[in-house]
Amino acid sequence: MNIHPTPELTWALILGLARNLKEEIDNMYQGYWQTTVGVELKGKILGLIGLGKVGSEVAKIGKAFGMQVMAWSENLNLDTCKDLGVLPCSKDDLIKNSDFLSIHVQGGERYKNCITIKELDKMKKTSYLINTSRGPIINEDDLIIALSTNEIAGAGLDVYEKEPLPENNKLRFLPNALLTPHIGYVTAENYSMFYNQMIESLEACANGKPIRVIE
Repeated sequence: MNIHPTPELTWALILGLARNLKEEIDNMYQGYWQTTVGVELKGKILGLIGLGKVGSEVAKIGKAFGMQVMAWSENLNLDTCKDLGVLPCSKDDLIKNSDFLSIHVQGGERYKNCITIKELDKMKKTSYLINTSRGPIINEDDLIIALSTNEIAGAGLDVYEKEPLPENNKLRFLPNALLTPHIGYVTAENYSMFYNQMIESLEACANGKPIRVIE
């Protein structure tokens, strides 16, 4: 799968949060004009949980915006940090110092509930949390509490504990939550790749020479 769409969506969410695009766009359709004050990215701290293929691409773009980039994961590659000019740090330092905290680790039990009310309480009240990885990495109930009480400034989410996100989920009604429906990988280029590979696999199987066999 092409990895580029997910970092691109990550930055759409970061920029949307930084410039209050959800509120400003809604207000434009209601006849209002310039109702909020956004923040600049230059000089801000971008914290990454995970610095693999996707996290590395997000880091590069962060550096291009003039941000300071920090990273943590349980198996953080220090050589990758050095190559990208990313500061390795502890999870605690990452959470306390990040202005934008973005998640880019795999799902599963290892990182389940990596972000709970304990971590959210340590974040700056002006900080934003972004998740384009897997929903259960963040405790959703705790995040709803943090957003409802303005413990953090906002969250940009493309993934959820339960998908599709239920119509009555409280996240849908929070003004500081910027939500997309798990579209990180949904691009014409990716879909073209998926379906072409499916056809290739079917043709190969029909010819008695299966490919992409899982052993």
